[in-house]
Amino acid sequence: YWLMKSEPSCFSIDDLKRSPKGIASWDGIRNFQARNLLRDQIKRGDGVLFYHSSIKEPAIVGLAKVVSDGYPDATALDPKSEHFDPKARPDHPIWFMVDIQYITGIDPPITRETLRFHPDLMDMDVLIKGNRLSVQPVTPKQWKAVVNIAGIFDPL
Repeated sequence: YWLMKSEPSCFSIDDLKRSPKGIASWDGIRNFQARNLLRDQIKRGDGVLFYHSSIKEPAIVGLAKVVSDGYPDATALDPKSEHFDPKARPDHPIWFMVDIQYITGIDPPITRETLRFHPDLMDMDVLIKGNRLSVQPVTPKQWKAVVNIAGIFDPL
């Protein structure tokens, strides 16, 4: 299971929902630690907590699932993309992405306040001061707690 952060002004849970078949690429990641997770550890079928960041009340706003293993991020090769990397080459990919599919929104969103005070969630990576990583591991216990708080039958 994973938590993936996005600024809703850039890409929101609603944007994912509106994507064809609710599927979109999780691209543009330019942090080596997050890249390694996308390339090496995140696998098709994994669950995703979709987290809105850089807003007044950052929160988990939905659930998604990974529908592809990691593959080279094509935006790194596109000079017109804001994620272009001149060091990347088709025969030498530097950056990776996965595709995710919308499962459901969470209303009301699960705020950091709720995460901090729930006994199974208070140690989530997203709560560590200074942790700005956009892709983070989530334990099965944390996933189950979020699904329970949201009042959703576990979709995975």
